[in-house]
Amino acid sequence: MKNKMILWTAGMISLVVVLMIIIVSLEPPKEGITRSQAFKAAALLTASREECEAHQKAAGRSHFSAKEQGNWFVKYMDYLYDEDYLTEELTPANLTTAQGLLTYREASYLAARAGSSFKARVGANKHNQDSPYPEEDWWALYGAMAKELDPEGKITDVTAVLYGTPSNLEQAASWTAYTTEGDYGFEGLALDAYMDCEIRFLAREGEMIAMRELVSEDVTYPNVWLTDGSEGHFKVYLGTLSREFTVNGKMGKAEDLENNLVDLVLNRGRLVKIVLKKDRINGKVLSVTEDAIEIEGYGRLELAPNFNVYKLYGDFKTLSLKDILVGYNLQEFVAADGKLCAALVERQFDAKTIRVLLMNTGFKSLFHPSVELTVHGSAVLEYDVGEGKTESEELADGALFQIQPGDKRLENGRLEIRPAGDEGITINSIERAQGNPTYSGSLEIRQEADGLVLVNDLYLEDYLTKVVPSEMPSSYEKEALKAQAVCARTYAYRQIQGNAYSQFGAHVDDSTNYQVYNNKETDEKTTAAVKETYGKMLFYEDKAVEAFYFSTSCGHTTDGSVWGSEGAKLPYLQAVELRERRKTQDLTDNAAFDAFIRNPDVPSYDSSFPMYRWETDVSSDLLSGKIGGVGTVQNLTVTKRGPGGIAQELLVEGSGGNTTIKTQGSIRSTLGDPGLSIAKKDGSVMEGSDLLPSAFISIEKRSADDGTISFHIYGGGFGHGAGMSQNGAQGMAREGKDYREILDFFYKGTELREQ
Repeated sequence: MKNKMILWTAGMISLVVVLMIIIVSLEPPKEGITRSQAFKAAALLTASREECEAHQKAAGRSHFSAKEQGNWFVKYMDYLYDEDYLTEELTPANLTTAQGLLTYREASYLAARAGSSFKARVGANKHNQDSPYPEEDWWALYGAMAKELDPEGKITDVTAVLYGTPSNLEQAASWTAYTTEGDYGFEGLALDAYMDCEIRFLAREGEMIAMRELVSEDVTYPNVWLTDGSEGHFKVYLGTLSREFTVNGKMGKAEDLENNLVDLVLNRGRLVKIVLKKDRINGKVLSVTEDAIEIEGYGRLELAPNFNVYKLYGDFKTLSLKDILVGYNLQEFVAADGKLCAALVERQFDAKTIRVLLMNTGFKSLFHPSVELTVHGSAVLEYDVGEGKTESEELADGALFQIQPGDKRLENGRLEIRPAGDEGITINSIERAQGNPTYSGSLEIRQEADGLVLVNDLYLEDYLTKVVPSEMPSSYEKEALKAQAVCARTYAYRQIQGNAYSQFGAHVDDSTNYQVYNNKETDEKTTAAVKETYGKMLFYEDKAVEAFYFSTSCGHTTDGSVWGSEGAKLPYLQAVELRERRKTQDLTDNAAFDAFIRNPDVPSYDSSFPMYRWETDVSSDLLSGKIGGVGTVQNLTVTKRGPGGIAQELLVEGSGGNTTIKTQGSIRSTLGDPGLSIAKKDGSVMEGSDLLPSAFISIEKRSADDGTISFHIYGGGFGHGAGMSQNGAQGMAREGKDYREILDFFYKGTELREQ
């Protein structure tokens, strides 16, 4: 009996073994991954697509033949060869190899370069080393390597709806996938099967690494603009591109649905439902934040999660939240379920009004601890009491008005004072160079966590009458003042569009951050300059220019590169000498610039002004205290000059090391100090400031008998040096040039237009 049991048990074990062998032999092998896909992913562990392209360009060669170098995977594999993650002996550089499957041996070699622990994880041995490495094993290994090689987390896991590829969008760029989370490159991946599906993928800096999961075939495109309905079809704008969809008769006629905001509901790529959104509101926009828009008459309204901005006039265009201008009523808003779903911009911006954030005394802060003002003539005070309702009070001529944080009239938003006449409000709690400033237009007061915020809403032309005398002396020639008025108007036009203070409901502030406003009293001459140039601005190729201006030149201007970009990007800002002949001198060499700047008699339109040439001394001790990491400063050398000779890089040599200061602004900040004594060309002396007057400088090291070191700086001009020299404009006007000639000199190739 015992022997029979032993035989039975042995037989059962044999049977199980045989069944296991059969099961294993019948189980399909795990799928592998192509080398091209795996190597792209591996390269993106440590570099972006752009960095791989730059590496390939810098190398000037490839491991692949000239015939094969056009393939998308070459840059990634070249990068891996050069970084020793691949070898040509193990993985030959050719198309056939790239299209084949990654092997255990190759995965092991690559993993070993990432770390010894990763090599062990691959599990390569003499039996499987030439077999395909399973794809899922590769991605598990990849995730582990990413934790080690991508500590900054540049590789991200993205979930999004795919709405376009080059195969279904004529406007699509090559190898570009359009998703609800942005546009991504997808070199080497097949995505068309996932169109109109929610997917999960790995990506690095705008390039898809791998498609990882189909999340859902049921998707909704919310708040999209539907247009051009005809014959059972319509066009819909998804993100930056448009697609056509077929309309089921049960959903309605395409022509009845067009030119509306809708939600599109799809299943497996097929349109199954259209949700129409037709409720519209409009009004002047008072403020814009990331999650809400304040509209006059409606108060603060929250934004729906997929809020969009569409430009409907002219060529259709998808805009962004920052394109909604405060102080204007240029759009209708589509609302649903108590939230704003979209803004439909219906007309062009005309720059008739501007909203100015008023800073406190000394221009030190945007916030005021309290406000006291006097109204001139009658005025209406209006404030929101909730649920879209307002209450108002009458203010008599000469009324004194005070408000503190916590006032109940500020509980539901802003308070507005609208005088009946011009120059209606004097703010007693603010002091400017002229005393307590008086404002035209209306004044809005709102409470923020740090205090009260004041916004002056007024006509742009009225604003300019108080900017021009604050930026240029009213005693200057009228043609110079007119040139200044055009520059100020053009600058303001661009700043309104910039919308920098939209969260407070303003476009600009009244300090030197933008243009100084209402610091000095208006003058008949400056007001006339504004009126005689009414609406006129400078344009270059249908776009308002960057109308930069500054106080005084050194006899030569610089170009747009002063702002850190290529000068060619602002072609109308050119480096020229300020003389009738308008030539460009090569002053980029230190010797040439030294001779130029140390000569006070170089002829120029603004050579008669005191700041045309100036000198100062900066001690080594002062600089050593400001510049960290160099010890005692022993020498200063300008190592790079931009057009016109402006210093762009300054080498600082110290007892403890060297450093380089870059950009004209940083150089001026490093060398500037309120304790400096600056000798002007006319012999007068002024105190220094946090910024050196300009970066048009020549430096001479001086050593005293006691061993102390100082640096004598020969400088010229006042300001950044790009665009119009205000004193240069004055010099030209004195010689009989009109404002058109002045503007054409400083902004070559621009066109003067009236808006």
